Amino acid sequence: MKTFVYITLALILSACSSPHINDYDNTTPKLILNEFFNGELLAHGVVLDMNGKLTRRFSATISASWADTQGTLDEKFIYDDGEKQTRIWTLQDLGNGKYQGTAGDVMGIATGQTAGSAFYWKYDLEIKVDGKPIVVTLDDWMYLIDTNNLINRSKIIKYGLEVGEVILNIRKL
Repeated sequence: MKTFVYITLALILSACSSPHINDYDNTTPKLILNEFFNGELLAHGVVLDMNGKLTRRFSATISASWADTQGTLDEKFIYDDGEKQTRIWTLQDLGNGKYQGTAGDVMGIATGQTAGSAFYWKYDLEIKVDGKPIVVTLDDWMYLIDTNNLINRSKIIKYGLEVGEVILNIRKL
């Protein structure tokens, strides 16, 4: 019974302490997606398991462009084990800092919002684990550091529990 009470309390406290996009309203520099994600970018990142242990490293090139309110991000990943992966995002600027997007391995529509120097983005993604496809939720936060650098932290969630994390730096070239 004590264990149940502790787990319930931990879940309630973690829910209360989660950041909200409006927490970043007054932060600078202001992240404008169609300005930062425009042109050629380079990313370097790591994938961590639920215990924080490094499981993979990767780099990615991103070719990004916008036409009016629609953006395209063509991401090409190379992992440390030699695996290559491509994800092409189609983004839609809905106005008032709100965005939605789709990609081939994204289930449904990703939704997000900017505020100040931050962007919060949430979506379901199909990944392969031991060669088998599974769907996980990505709880994705991006923070603009300066005109050319952005830090991205994504929690990987399955059945409501954090099972991993992706951390990367994205730099404009």
